[in-house]
Amino acid sequence: MSILSNAPTDQFSALSPVKRVLWREKTALTALLGLGFIGLAVALLGPLYALLSRSVQNRQGEYVGLDNFIAYAASGGISQAAMNSLFIAATSTVIVIVLAFMAAYALTRTGLPGKGVFRLILTVPILAPSLLPAISLIYLFGNQGVLRFLLGDQSIYGPIGIILGSVFWTLPHAMMILLTALSNADGRQYEAANALKSSAWRTFWTVTVPSARYGLVSATFVVFTLVITDFGVPKVIGGQFNVLATDIYRQVIGQQRFEMGAVVGVILLFPALLAFGADLWVRRQQRSAITARSVPFQPPRSVPRNLFGLLCLSPSAVFILTIVGMAVYASLVTYWPYNLTLTFNNYNFTRFDANGWQPYRNSLKMASLAMVFGTAAIFFNAWLVERTQPPAWLAGLYQCVALLPMAVPGLVLGIAYIFFFNHPDNPLNALYGGMTILVLCSIVHFYSVAHLTGITALKQLDQEFEAVGDSLKSSRLNLFGRLTLPMSLPTILDIALYLFVNAMTTVSAVVFLYGPNTRLASVVVMHLEEAGGTAPAAAMAVVIMLTCGAAKIVHSLLSAVLRRTTSHWSQRH
Repeated sequence: MSILSNAPTDQFSALSPVKRVLWREKTALTALLGLGFIGLAVALLGPLYALLSRSVQNRQGEYVGLDNFIAYAASGGISQAAMNSLFIAATSTVIVIVLAFMAAYALTRTGLPGKGVFRLILTVPILAPSLLPAISLIYLFGNQGVLRFLLGDQSIYGPIGIILGSVFWTLPHAMMILLTALSNADGRQYEAANALKSSAWRTFWTVTVPSARYGLVSATFVVFTLVITDFGVPKVIGGQFNVLATDIYRQVIGQQRFEMGAVVGVILLFPALLAFGADLWVRRQQRSAITARSVPFQPPRSVPRNLFGLLCLSPSAVFILTIVGMAVYASLVTYWPYNLTLTFNNYNFTRFDANGWQPYRNSLKMASLAMVFGTAAIFFNAWLVERTQPPAWLAGLYQCVALLPMAVPGLVLGIAYIFFFNHPDNPLNALYGGMTILVLCSIVHFYSVAHLTGITALKQLDQEFEAVGDSLKSSRLNLFGRLTLPMSLPTILDIALYLFVNAMTTVSAVVFLYGPNTRLASVVVMHLEEAGGTAPAAAMAVVIMLTCGAAKIVHSLLSAVLRRTTSHWSQRH
């Protein structure tokens, strides 16, 4: 009412009744976006501010400036942990980019039969928690591993294990980016290269690589950030090889030095922010490689080319199948390596944990709630930003905050939530340790990618829809429910699957936030492995992977139904 009263009386009264309703609706939609911004700011900026504040306080909460950073640097921990983290991240990134580019090249530049099967295999790691490859590597290369002889005098517990585990779970992320980059190829460039009698090697370096350079740079930054901020793999198989991510866990859980945990969290935030900023700059420099005159590239059919594609795909596919297969086999073995009889006893979790299957049910509940509420909030706010013409300053602020979670590691967000929600003066203190804070943290952690997915889909809808609706005096909400929402259902399904799978598999974002009754399956995997129960830990990791696989199947079926039901409509002119 105060907004209406501030408007000039004669100007508002001159509006027709329909325009008054539309004006009120626009004001209400702007207010809703403002509330969305406030909610996201509280859930993200509030905890980050609490993290930064705690890093310059002592245990008594007194301001000490940079004393904590100086003390951490003087201990020698920062230099060693930072160098180890950079080494692991750089080495893993190089390996992943090479393997991912080989795989993406084979999938887009050859006519190899069965490419769909290879593509499916290469995306399997997304469905598994990052702890699964670490556990599998123990069975493969540990002291009693079947392939222990391949390491010679080296141990899997340390940089070798961390690198191999990191390569496994980050490979699909890089491959998807490079698949997109290599798919956008102009066939005319390859026709020109053939006309000039250019060799395949020269064509590769002068046409293929330059066209994918932005994808390569983007994939490099993404993988580097994922590895340097990962907690699961180094926690299980890192041994005495200290990295920044595990140092946070040791400072907070092992030594209860929360102020030092905040210091490491702030330090870990810097490389992630730098990588995010560089990736954002690269994306802005990118220009479309496809124009109206472009010709789709059709890979030539030749046996040598297909064999080369098979050679490019085989290393990644064999590596992934070996890791996953070993985890499944280990979960079924009675007592490794002395009794290899297959059994389902390791899936009877009540034998190893008093809560039995309850953590798995907690994960299902948390992931489902994050999927439902997260998808609704993210897509609706994306629609408010993209299709309702809000004030430019508000849309800009919201976009900045919505993209920020992409630069915040899950472990840093988790410890920030401790300082913010566990503060006795915070009225939201009651949320700590409950299911709500786990759901909220998961939504915020994975907000950016889902938001960008929604924005991209909404940009593809014709802007004339709103113009026609306005001319017919139809409200934006009515247009949203009757047109925008049905047309965006495939994207909504993609966002829902993304949130569900990531909420099921995440460890770093929730490892500090669960309570006695809200332990999650991914956290139990870590606890079982810590207690020496590697086989039941593998079993729980496999259960998580199968659950995410089932969700992917349901998603594919629903998407197929949507394509069939909308195919006739989409082909109408």
